[in-house]
Amino acid sequence: MNAQAMPDMDEQARAILRGNDRGGYTVPTAGLYPYQWNWDSAFAAWGFATFDVERGWDEIETLFSGQWGNGMVPHILFHRPDPGYFPGPEVWGGIGPVASSGISQPPVAASFARRIFDLDPEAGLPVVARLYPKMLAWHRWFMEWRLDQGAVCITHPWEAGRDNTPDWDGAMAGIDPKDVGDYTRRDTFHVDPEMRPTKYDYDRYVWLVRLGRRLNWDEAALLEQNPFRVADPTMTFTLLRAQRDLAALGRILKEDVSEIEAAIAVLEAGAETLWNAELASYDARDVRSGQWANCVSNASFLCWYAGIQNPAMEAQYDRITSVCTYPVPSHDPSSDRFDPKRYWRGPTWGIMNALIGIGLQDCGLVERAENLRTSTADLIREYGFAEYFDPLTGDAAGGGTFTWTAAVWLGWASPSRPKGAF
Repeated sequence: MNAQAMPDMDEQARAILRGNDRGGYTVPTAGLYPYQWNWDSAFAAWGFATFDVERGWDEIETLFSGQWGNGMVPHILFHRPDPGYFPGPEVWGGIGPVASSGISQPPVAASFARRIFDLDPEAGLPVVARLYPKMLAWHRWFMEWRLDQGAVCITHPWEAGRDNTPDWDGAMAGIDPKDVGDYTRRDTFHVDPEMRPTKYDYDRYVWLVRLGRRLNWDEAALLEQNPFRVADPTMTFTLLRAQRDLAALGRILKEDVSEIEAAIAVLEAGAETLWNAELASYDARDVRSGQWANCVSNASFLCWYAGIQNPAMEAQYDRITSVCTYPVPSHDPSSDRFDPKRYWRGPTWGIMNALIGIGLQDCGLVERAENLRTSTADLIREYGFAEYFDPLTGDAAGGGTFTWTAAVWLGWASPSRPKGAF
């Protein structure tokens, strides 16, 4: 690859962000995902900030415009009607100030807010002052309603962002969607159905949405009645990291961060309840049944992002990455449930690689971090800005011209990425 090609990749990534910009918020990709998604927007903000810090802040502030009164920040904000998406706002019945879904997503916003702040502290200070109490309220909501033994739980597969991962298979089997009714999926109009969750999965997704709607998204009622509650590595590790980053911002603002420090201690202990000794990996745990998922996933490797060092995870990482041309796969390739092209049952995701790579770097595992960054850069350069990729062949999968893949290129994978801030 010649030197001239590098700026071209950077400009392609910027063009994707601009093309998916809807004015204050960014869609993941046109058609397939026509609204504002929670953690997608945090990555979008990161990407924008590499060339337009103010636009990066706008993305996060628009996300928090949909925050509910209880502190929850929804996983989708339906800013404009789009009949091409299901389930839309009329199905969810969100109760916040902006039409929305009724569940959240991995809380990475505070972590990216800290990184955007580092790019221009003077300009960022008033924005952080506005966002800080909102981020604190969101984190408090997780601590109040989503903990089991200190680990963070999800109440819907979409909440973790890893919709159809094998991590949820056991908990999903416990749902009987007999009253789900008729519905028409829209995702398979845009993407090969072989790359998407199955009808078996979708029936249960929709059933859980309708349960939440029937209970008017009352967290106490859902805690009692929802059969799906899984302690999740993604949520636990990202919230632990986000709490540390929020505490750092709080100290800059001269806020009392004792509540956050106490939460960090709880989450550190909770993370260890996700250690599956027999599997020798961090794993998802079904709270209702008490059963392990017995899955080594890319979420397992977010332990480093959370600041947790465990030599056994280095061995797992080396084993799994050695059998993939383009790691890190979303599920262990040695598993009979591995599917290299079906969404979160095997494909490699640039966003997860970036978080894993940042964690590896922060924990001093520098060679692994650089190898992962380089292989991800090669993957994107060769196969484009796809939603996700086959870890064995590199083939692009899912949606194209994808916002968060472009953002990962600009913020982490590109050789011309900003130095020092990320």
